[in-house]
Amino acid sequence: MEDVCDHHAHHVHHGLKGGALGRALADAEARCAQTDERLTAPRRRVLELLLGANAPLKAYDIIAAFGDRGEPAKPPTVYRALEFLERLGFAHRIESLNAFVPCRIAGGHAAAFLICDCCGEAAEFEPDLGAQFAAAQATGYVVRAITLEARGLCAACRAG
Repeated sequence: MEDVCDHHAHHVHHGLKGGALGRALADAEARCAQTDERLTAPRRRVLELLLGANAPLKAYDIIAAFGDRGEPAKPPTVYRALEFLERLGFAHRIESLNAFVPCRIAGGHAAAFLICDCCGEAAEFEPDLGAQFAAAQATGYVVRAITLEARGLCAACRAG
């Protein structure tokens, strides 16, 4: 997703580069090994693209950027990798954007995003949903996943 605002110089970009990206990928490899899962080359490449991005990526953006020399991936390869990354908690799908972001909070959690309507940034945070989970549990309902999305303006766009 491209920045659509005209004041993007004020934004802090959250994509990982260099050593930080390498460490994040190594951590993902270690987490996979702990659960007897494999971070195959396609899964690793999709995670690398998500971690390096400054904004949520649509699947077709990932498909287009997949190859090291510019060649696109086959769509099923990317969709299978995204499903794996979501299942293991390495990525989240932002429904309203039909896009994906890397998980910035380790461990299983309810995903919540503050999505800027100006620049497209999606900041992840961990909401306190204890009361809501307790209310659901009291009725016998088992909640498997929650994703919250709040739309507005980030601080940089408000200041811009």
